[in-house]
Amino acid sequence: MKKILTLLLSFFAMQIHAQDDFVKVKNGQFVINQKAYHYIGTNFWYGMNLGVFDQPRLIRELDRLEKIGVKNLRVMALSEGDKNTPWCMQPTVQSAPGEFNEELLKGLDFLLVEMQKREMKAVVCLNNFWPWSGGFSQYIKWTKGGSIPFPPPAENGDWHTYGKYASHFYENTEAQQLFQNAIKKVVNRTNSITQKAYKNDPTIMSWQLANEPENILKGTQLVTWINTTAKFIKSLDQNHMVTTGSEGYTPSSNSGTDFEKDHLSEDIDYMTFHIWVQNWGWFDPHNVEGTYDNAVAKAKQYIQQHIAIGNQLNKPIVLEEFGISRDKDDHSDISTVDVRNQYYATIFNELVTAVQKGDNTFVGCNFWAWGGEGRPSAPHSIWKTGDDLIGDPPHEYQGWYSVYQTDKATLKIIKSFNKKLKKVAL
Repeated sequence: MKKILTLLLSFFAMQIHAQDDFVKVKNGQFVINQKAYHYIGTNFWYGMNLGVFDQPRLIRELDRLEKIGVKNLRVMALSEGDKNTPWCMQPTVQSAPGEFNEELLKGLDFLLVEMQKREMKAVVCLNNFWPWSGGFSQYIKWTKGGSIPFPPPAENGDWHTYGKYASHFYENTEAQQLFQNAIKKVVNRTNSITQKAYKNDPTIMSWQLANEPENILKGTQLVTWINTTAKFIKSLDQNHMVTTGSEGYTPSSNSGTDFEKDHLSEDIDYMTFHIWVQNWGWFDPHNVEGTYDNAVAKAKQYIQQHIAIGNQLNKPIVLEEFGISRDKDDHSDISTVDVRNQYYATIFNELVTAVQKGDNTFVGCNFWAWGGEGRPSAPHSIWKTGDDLIGDPPHEYQGWYSVYQTDKATLKIIKSFNKKLKKVAL
């Protein structure tokens, strides 16, 4: 009897310890085991695919990231579309409604196991406003038929036309049911390698509703969808945090996002925002002298604007996407990245300074994006099946924002600021 009691106590102690390893929110900041958690991480959206098709490369990439202090990865867990879907990561997890690629999901299992070995945390994204992983537009096509009005690089593609089409996802009852079925497929999954339920795996930091959900329709559809979907995920899994994937207060009057309103729900544990100084027209890589300083000033102001809302709601905020092109917008992997290095150091310093001042709602950032040893088939080309997966998604010109393992100065900066962050966060 005594032996059985001892075993039971040991079992419950292990369970409590496992629970403590989950990232939680306490007093407006992240904690693990009751200790503050801050990070400089990266976007590694294709990790699941490497987990199937190139496990040796995946292991090498994770080892490289670990060496520079990167312990937080934002990854995709779902993608949609058949093999003929253009400008979309291939193969996809869901090739047709309810038809899931088990091998890709096993790739996600492998990714999580390898991350756990390195004490990394995963932000797991479940959908996408943009079509490079299928996302909203694919769900609409499945339920409404017709064709998707793809944005550039499609011939005559228009971002606004596409955005309006994708925004109808929120009002599409059938599409929402398909998405909730997909959510259940992932959230309720048991890892095929460890036999541990995803719900009980602290390697997963959070579930993310979608990448950059916008609402060109400009009604309350987006907020309603955020609140409903977050509540649905929480009904399946009480262990993990949920967040939006929002860009925050973008300078576009058409995005339909509201950083505060989009994160009010008690089922949304923390807030996300993105900064794209080049995409938003603040920075011109061909006119660095005339645009860089003003772009940095705007980026800093943008960060402070979001910190203020985080403090107001007493919720952590994460800058989960930011980047800048290689010098002179050159897409070759041998081009210089002096401006990028300067920009990265500036953004990382904003995080370190905020933590140093005790402004702990600003808890982390993920640069966009890790390319590692992957390379485009040709600089400035569009990705096609069989090409290396890198940081630039399939609909963007390859080599634009990717950080390669040969960008030694960039890696040195990332490692240096991870050390600084760790020191000031103690």
